[in-house]
Amino acid sequence: MSDMQTTSAEQVADSQLLGQLDSDLLPRHLAIIMDGNGRWAAQRGLPRLAGHRQGLRALQEVLELCHEVGVPNLTIYAFSHENWNRPLPEINMLMGLLKEYLHRERKKFLEKKIRFLPIGRLDMLPHSVRMLVQEVAEETQHFSCRTLAVALSYGGRSEIIDAVRKIVRDIQLGTVTVEQIDENLFEQYLTTYGLPDPDLLIRTSGETRLSNFLSWQTVYTELYFTKTLWPDFRRREILLALLDYQRRERRFGRVPESVPQPSKL
Repeated sequence: MSDMQTTSAEQVADSQLLGQLDSDLLPRHLAIIMDGNGRWAAQRGLPRLAGHRQGLRALQEVLELCHEVGVPNLTIYAFSHENWNRPLPEINMLMGLLKEYLHRERKKFLEKKIRFLPIGRLDMLPHSVRMLVQEVAEETQHFSCRTLAVALSYGGRSEIIDAVRKIVRDIQLGTVTVEQIDENLFEQYLTTYGLPDPDLLIRTSGETRLSNFLSWQTVYTELYFTKTLWPDFRRREILLALLDYQRRERRFGRVPESVPQPSKL
């Protein structure tokens, strides 16, 4: 079969999958642990940079599909707090890729009205990277219909610790009392405040753990693990994940009879 025939067959298959989606059952917030760039490159005898570049292409495809089907919020795990332990040349390469990506995409964020929301301990980023990240975030902060949250120097536990410290400071200042502390107030101190909790979290590459990602926010999130390496996670893969999600019954701790069902117009 020729490449053109293969592409045509894939397009037909993707169209069939797309037709099976129920717009009433799509996640409002999708989170992704993008894992496998290094292994993808190693399997092909390529430098790790090639895997990360291919991973950016996968991200672009996922972003476009989310817009197409109507998933408004996407959060990606781009650089964890633990990633600072990687070799310095790789850290510098990842920071350079981040700057390259933002320079290339910031105009598109503005045109498509996508809010760019960085989350994590941004003060640990190199100065030039931090300045660019904050500039793009400020330029797009007024958009509310679509959000791309990017976890940078992020850890779920450190996010919770940082929130606790902020609450303690506000208690000391007298703006918050201990009696006021509940889940709703606590969430206001998280970097994801304003976003709904993720409905679906996808991890690629065959690993089946959350790796300190969105620890507070994912307590009732549906999990989807795939052996596909992130650079190969494209349109068909995201469609399969969304269809799997739609077949699940989300109970949130309740018995099935008490779970509200989406209304059909």
